[in-house]
Amino acid sequence: MKKVAVIGAGITGIQAALDLVQHGIHVDLIEKSPFIGGHVAQLGRIFPTDDSSMCVISSKMHEVLRSPEVGLHTMTEVTGITGEPGNYTLTLRKSPRYVDAEKCNGCGRCTEICPVEVYNEFDAGLGVRKAIYKSYGEAVPDVVVRDSEHCIGCGLCYDVCPTEAVLMDSEDFLQEFEIRGITSVIVSTGYSMYDPRNEPRYRYLTIPDVITSLEFERMLAPDGPTGGEIRRLSDGKIPGSIVLVQCVGSRNPAIGRNFCSSVCCMYTIKCANMIKEKYGDNIDVTILKSETRAYGKGHQEYNHRIKQAHKIQVLRCMPGSIESSRGNRMRIVVEKIKRDLPDTPIVVLEPELVVLAAGLSPSAGAERLAEMMGIEVSENEGFLCPGDPALNPSGSRTPGIYIAGAAVAPKDINDCINQAKAAAMKAYLDTVIQSGEDGA
Repeated sequence: MKKVAVIGAGITGIQAALDLVQHGIHVDLIEKSPFIGGHVAQLGRIFPTDDSSMCVISSKMHEVLRSPEVGLHTMTEVTGITGEPGNYTLTLRKSPRYVDAEKCNGCGRCTEICPVEVYNEFDAGLGVRKAIYKSYGEAVPDVVVRDSEHCIGCGLCYDVCPTEAVLMDSEDFLQEFEIRGITSVIVSTGYSMYDPRNEPRYRYLTIPDVITSLEFERMLAPDGPTGGEIRRLSDGKIPGSIVLVQCVGSRNPAIGRNFCSSVCCMYTIKCANMIKEKYGDNIDVTILKSETRAYGKGHQEYNHRIKQAHKIQVLRCMPGSIESSRGNRMRIVVEKIKRDLPDTPIVVLEPELVVLAAGLSPSAGAERLAEMMGIEVSENEGFLCPGDPALNPSGSRTPGIYIAGAAVAPKDINDCINQAKAAAMKAYLDTVIQSGEDGA
């Protein structure tokens, strides 16, 4: 059997798997989380089309789930690799779900009756979930997971489950197994969001109404914790003014992050557009930026169109520290960059909500996986490095091991999909060559 392993089931890994299946390749799709879809599933809309993110990802997730040629391994991590190009063996460790996936029908009765509430990681900590849960309504696979760390052992979920799918701790346990005969491996482990606490001047988690862009995305999402309404965390009220701060954790040599995160300018203007569409002039919107980088197809046109359509103040400036101010406001002193003069160089803003456009970082565990796979990582940033960036941007220095998506560098959804397709085709050609088929 021709077989390729794809590590990471976000938009990149899912696209790579679907492309390989179309060429008759069996794919083992490995995801460490209980559900697939990655960050794209968390978004409300995507730029520059303003399409619903679920319209983009949902059909792909279900196609993966339905395909007989995809072996989906959720809650699973790669712990080792042996062998040679064309015949790799992966060692995997599967964490217990404490639910029988074959029996669970996703009815949600267990979730409704569970008395425990903890922060929901899918909602970036803004919403809550139960100790037995699905991250969101359309999650794939449609099977709950029991969080044994927070479960209090009340037994209500066992009693209410109509299919007896909920398992006792003793019935489900950590499993280690191997997948043999892997022709190629595609690493598509995605990214994590930069933590603004690394820069104390932003006062993230110190002032409650300073939030990250991902938290703001979950607010704006119709299925989010606030039902699509923008709310201040301090008092639950709709803010009258919002400041969007760009380049948080990006293009800053002082903190060792010299690189541009690529997507921040565009998702900031997207969020500004969504604010204005929903609230109009009831919310004043100000964007603080050093400059705009809108490099993708249709990005600059999207940027100009939104700024022309809505009253949005854009300041090219260096923002100072965020401080608490009178009433329900904050205070930011900004110094406008020289080319904007002769306007007054110092501006004082008093917003009611501040959104930090956090940059992208490598996903947790990416460096350990790269070392295991023989993939180089960039010295300062930690992203995966191609073996030959010019001739083979999806290849690594290890034959048969390919890399794709935001694991390689910050990328938007379109670029992730394109690189997934490139990596899938490279992996497909490996299987053709190994099998000795004509037409390679």
